[in-house]
Amino acid sequence: MQQITAGIDAGGSLIKIVYKENGRMHFKKFPSNKQDSCISWLKTIAPSLRVSLAGGKAAAIQKKYFHDSIIIPEFQAASDGVRFLLAKENISIEESYLIVNIGTGTSWHVVKGDKSERILGSGMGGGTFTGLGSLLTQVQDYQLLTILAEEGNKEKVDMLVKDIYDSNDSPINGELTAANFAKGKKLNHTEADRLASLSNMIAETIVLLTSQAATIHQVNHVVIIGTSMIGNPSLKRALEFYLNMVGLTTVFLEKGEYCGAIGAYLSV
Repeated sequence: MQQITAGIDAGGSLIKIVYKENGRMHFKKFPSNKQDSCISWLKTIAPSLRVSLAGGKAAAIQKKYFHDSIIIPEFQAASDGVRFLLAKENISIEESYLIVNIGTGTSWHVVKGDKSERILGSGMGGGTFTGLGSLLTQVQDYQLLTILAEEGNKEKVDMLVKDIYDSNDSPINGELTAANFAKGKKLNHTEADRLASLSNMIAETIVLLTSQAATIHQVNHVVIIGTSMIGNPSLKRALEFYLNMVGLTTVFLEKGEYCGAIGAYLSV
């Protein structure tokens, strides 16, 4: 029986799996609360299996299902996965760069050659969008929330610079946010508008921290990865817009949400 190797990134919201069969790399994800179903599926398709684990729930999965597996440090796995995908997509970054991993929360890493270091973390991320989004609306499903955010108009909720400066004498771009949610009690707005505002606030916060980290570490390139980018065009668009505004070159990796699982897989 052919032995299959797999990398598992067990995060706070999703379990991501990468495995190779017949020369082809496969990708699969499950909600973290479907752990038993996830592992049952994996063992069904690959009864003979070698596994490497990463992520916050890696130890629990190792103890319950894969006693002989190894655990790779989460941040190392993500960085190794980024290098792999950059090479696969023929993207060359000659200098040091930042990795911004937007999952349930967000973490920042600086990569210099073969070395990477986690430099920052924030509780602002996909968990914020899902949790606060479900309080602002009647929706709890992440993908439905992203669809609503794409349909909304943040200007009905956020106060913009142009709302303060009536003339054309604004000292900065009038489309920038002066105060998040400042119109909350002043104008009629929909659930979609509130979610658009929330998505924008998360993007602005991440960009602010990214810009400061890039200045400190003297980098010009930012690689964005993480599960919060899945099917979330409003977040991606806002990140790209603001990062470009502060002079940073942004790279979005295809399959970027699987970087941790890829890094684990490479260590099997």
